[in-house]
Amino acid sequence: MKKLILKIYGNDVIRYVFWGGLTTLVNLVSFYLMRLADVPLMTANVISIILAILFAYVVNSRFVFHDHCETLIDHIRPFVKFISARLATMVIEVGGVWLLAVAMGLNDMIAKFCTQFIVLVLNYIFSKFLIFTTGKKAGGRK
Repeated sequence: MKKLILKIYGNDVIRYVFWGGLTTLVNLVSFYLMRLADVPLMTANVISIILAILFAYVVNSRFVFHDHCETLIDHIRPFVKFISARLATMVIEVGGVWLLAVAMGLNDMIAKFCTQFIVLVLNYIFSKFLIFTTGKKAGGRK
């Protein structure tokens, strides 16, 4: 059983879905808690996304794509690319939540949840092919 779990976890898509699920949980739980505390909709949305982005960088770099950054300086380029890509998907998420919750009148948690699917797919594509590439081009390591 342990070998099967390790084999399944060896697939970066599976790892991304697992850690992406936890990232989504960070996003949704922090959003929910802030809304319970009467933080305005868009403020809670932006703060929850920022918390999720910071969590996602750490887990994606370390556990999903096994980026081979040996020093803090090595992390600067992928971190800047990661933040840039996440800001692009943040615009999609903020706009999507606004469109679904404010313009269309959906419950804000449902609107937030619906936007997560599009954001998850785009973030995987950006991370896999544009951001976490250290050690993959030279030397073929994963």
